[in-house]
This record gives sequence, structure tokens and C-alpha cells, in this order.
Amino acid sequence: MKISLDVDKCCGAGQCVLAAPDVFDQRDEDGIVVLLDENPPAEQLGQVREAAAVCPAAVIEVQE
Repeated sequence: MKISLDVDKCCGAGQCVLAAPDVFDQRDEDGIVVLLDENPPAEQLGQVREAAAVCPAAVIEVQE
């Protein structure tokens, strides 16, 4: 699995962090998403898919 982000579209809602806290975080100054692990382990795939699904700005792309 590989994750990519379009941070220019991020609105800072933080839903990704709630869904997959080991993979995503937010910048303190503006809440924009930060990718902690570009290639997380397979057991986190469900959480990463959930994060992509709940992102209101659709900035998360998951390649399997």
C-alpha cells in the first residue's frame, strides 16, 4: 500500500487523524494533514481506507 496526499486541497477537518492516527497527523499552525507513514503495514489498510473515505476534501489517495 502506498499513500499520497493533495495537501493543497486539505481543509484541516482532522477526520483522517481520528481514523488512522498512526498514519496521519496535522500541522499545529493550520491543521493541514501530515503523512507520518507513506507505506504503512497491511494491517492498517482498513484504517487508511476509512480515513480516505471520510476526508471531506478527498485529499487522500490509497494505492494497493
